[in-house]
Amino acid sequence: MTKTSLFTTAIAALMMAACGSADYSKTASGITYKIVEKGSGPQVKIGQFLKVHYTQKLNDSIIGTSQGGMPAFARVDSIGPVYNPAEVFRFVHKGDSVVVVQEVDTLLVKNPGMPPFMKKGDKMYLSFRVVDVYDNEQQVQEQQDAEAKGQEGRDKAILDEYLKKNNINATKTGLGTYVVVENAGTAPMADSGKFVSVKYRGKILSTGKEFESTMEPEKEPIGFVLGQGRVIPGWDEGLKLFGKGGKGTLYIPGFLAYGMRPGPGGQPNEALIFDVEMVDIANQAPAPKQNPMMPPVENMPQGHSKDDGHNH
Repeated sequence: MTKTSLFTTAIAALMMAACGSADYSKTASGITYKIVEKGSGPQVKIGQFLKVHYTQKLNDSIIGTSQGGMPAFARVDSIGPVYNPAEVFRFVHKGDSVVVVQEVDTLLVKNPGMPPFMKKGDKMYLSFRVVDVYDNEQQVQEQQDAEAKGQEGRDKAILDEYLKKNNINATKTGLGTYVVVENAGTAPMADSGKFVSVKYRGKILSTGKEFESTMEPEKEPIGFVLGQGRVIPGWDEGLKLFGKGGKGTLYIPGFLAYGMRPGPGGQPNEALIFDVEMVDIANQAPAPKQNPMMPPVENMPQGHSKDDGHNH
């Protein structure tokens, strides 16, 4: 069965449950779940690790998925009634396809700080398939490394296809950021250790939707030391092609943007586009601006030692 048909089956089972025709089990905390397709492997043991592909929905809207990306890894623990899908993990087998249902009303009671898009009466659906089971963290790390390399390949392919489809002639740099240089600016070029001031406009590659901009005249550029991980890796790579006054566009694959963390569009492995302008390059960060409500440090009253003849 393909991944697509797997989750179609899972959602179909949910619809049956809504009509009262599916038999769900319940954890101690009240979470309901059903194994919609049984695997052939043995039941997992406490202390083992699951490798799963998943899709999470709020009512009918997908809010997260690993499909087309990296799987998730989770430890099987004997946890109490915490109203968390992890309660279900110890009941599954390798190859199982599972649907877990949570009531948002209960989630809001247990955690008042839930996202505002979750409303009373909503339901959370987690569909996952147990792809494999591992005995220790070393095996998990090896799998994560292999999956990361595979994800890099998928991210690069997405970007390559986009550039080709749109006839964009860009320069590839470093690990895989592509740069179109409209104006290189004046030498010297930006480099690691330099303090750069940059204006930008960020867009999501898959949709073209703008998510943030400092290009407006009234907005200040952002400043940071280049090459020290202060920004996403694609910026640390791509900005080195510009000098002061330089302008251009960065095309950044998902693994050099936010990786598995949700990006500006809310999904992992999002490829991003940034129009950038190199406003300034300096050897070091500027001195902090003086607060006009505070006197300069040199004018601050100084303390005295106990033996200088003054009373305290």
